Amino acid sequence: MAVQEQYLKNLLQLQKDTELGRHYRLQEIQTIDQFRDRVPILPYSAYEPYTQRIAQGETNVLNPDPVIYINLTSGSTGKQKMIPVTQRFQNSLGKANLASIGFLDDALNQRGKRLEKFLVTNPALIEGYTAGGIKYGPAGPGVLHTRRWLYEWLFAHPFTALQFGDSFTRHYLCLLFSLRNPEFGGMIANFPMLILRICQYLEEYAESLIRDLEKGTIGSGVGLDAETRGLSQTELNRLSRLERHLSPAPKRAKQLREILNSEGRLTPPLVWPQLAYIATARGGTSDFYFQHFSDYHLDQIPVFGAAYTTAEGTCGVYSDVNIDASVLAVNTGFFEFIPESEWEREQPKTLLASEVKPGQRYRILMTNYSGFYRYDIGDVVEVSDFFEQTPTLIFRHRRGGILSSTSEKTTEAHVTAVLKQLQQEFHLTVHDFFISLSEKEFPPHYLVNIELPHQTHFGELSRFLRRFDELLKETNPHYALKRSGEVPPPRLRILASGSFDIVRQRQINRGIPDSQLKFPHISEDRELFADLTVEKEVRLPEDE
Repeated sequence: MAVQEQYLKNLLQLQKDTELGRHYRLQEIQTIDQFRDRVPILPYSAYEPYTQRIAQGETNVLNPDPVIYINLTSGSTGKQKMIPVTQRFQNSLGKANLASIGFLDDALNQRGKRLEKFLVTNPALIEGYTAGGIKYGPAGPGVLHTRRWLYEWLFAHPFTALQFGDSFTRHYLCLLFSLRNPEFGGMIANFPMLILRICQYLEEYAESLIRDLEKGTIGSGVGLDAETRGLSQTELNRLSRLERHLSPAPKRAKQLREILNSEGRLTPPLVWPQLAYIATARGGTSDFYFQHFSDYHLDQIPVFGAAYTTAEGTCGVYSDVNIDASVLAVNTGFFEFIPESEWEREQPKTLLASEVKPGQRYRILMTNYSGFYRYDIGDVVEVSDFFEQTPTLIFRHRRGGILSSTSEKTTEAHVTAVLKQLQQEFHLTVHDFFISLSEKEFPPHYLVNIELPHQTHFGELSRFLRRFDELLKETNPHYALKRSGEVPPPRLRILASGSFDIVRQRQINRGIPDSQLKFPHISEDRELFADLTVEKEVRLPEDE
């Protein structure tokens, strides 16, 4: 708490003369209690007029320092937001990023491994400039460009490979250059689903990648050009420069071809035997996708959460591999926690980091150098334990990520745990799933929508649905209570192959960058899931 209190005092002193600082008379605040009494908890809509003025070029609105970038939130769970970024804000987050690298290095050393170069396929493209001349885009590119020197040293491929808008081109280039290095150390992606996509590309385009390595060419058999991939002239020039620096690697190509011939496919552990870690999001619905890691022999590779970050700031840093809880990042922001008993109040009472209890869930509030105060980022976290005197947090779900037929409040964590158990019980792989509510009945039925892998034949659909109902009762006691009388029986719907590809493309069409896709496993968004082909619907006997 000493660190938290000092952080807040420094921030208030710095921002007391901004427009918002004068409005709240920050110069008069001397204590944490005064800060909580004086400054209200406000939604993004209250900040939006200020961020729009910042985008137009006004200064000293939320920050005394120059705004060098504007983070755009993904918009995958709500309206897209603009978060002002100053160098001071970026530096504070950078400390957390470096701490996470230090924890990873320590964890690898304890396992006899070293921190080697890694593969990442996130785009490093600035989307554009505001009317006030400020760069804007997703948070990732902003971080990559401000610390380009660090990431150029860490990447297993050229930084330029990330400067392509087309997702396939970017992935192909990153894989091609990374395959040259058999001592490659790690893979990084925002979400586990994106790690699986890298694996899919490696398997599907193995022959073309090997041929390009052998000849020193780029994409000769997959059409990396303006006509096929829609590359701009700037991107074509980048591609040409990359190809000039790519010399043939016949020895490595021969090695990879031998693996392909003997194993029938390329997977990361086969082509990079020194692969030591995967860094991707943990908590929330990640467990569902981690189950699929075994499809590519990744289930024995340590998974590191790196940092629990949002566009608004960094909440936590992971202290080890294979854990879901991150240590609250006490020097990147001032944090408050809203207990469940206060969630329905407009101005709830909050707890400090020293007052939270393990096993309890909270909404997390963030105050930092972005210029937002006591800002509810919309995340629900569970306190796992304490790392020395600092709480450790597990991300559970977004606020509003709840489904109710009546008032049972089923969360993504509930249904993810149930689907994980079902797959184990039935020795079945579910490609992906989402739970929605029927439209014509009241109370509505739960609709369990699943897509099975192509040509999967599964004859126990009725028992699968019955077990879903039973397991959800065990996982969510409120569902069990309501299910006995108020909530009608769930229904199972088998979706046509490729349905979730359609849903993901709809998200991209909404303007969500492919590297920020967060697929909702419970949703009432009728538009996102409209018109998908249902091959079969299964009901329980009492629902016939």
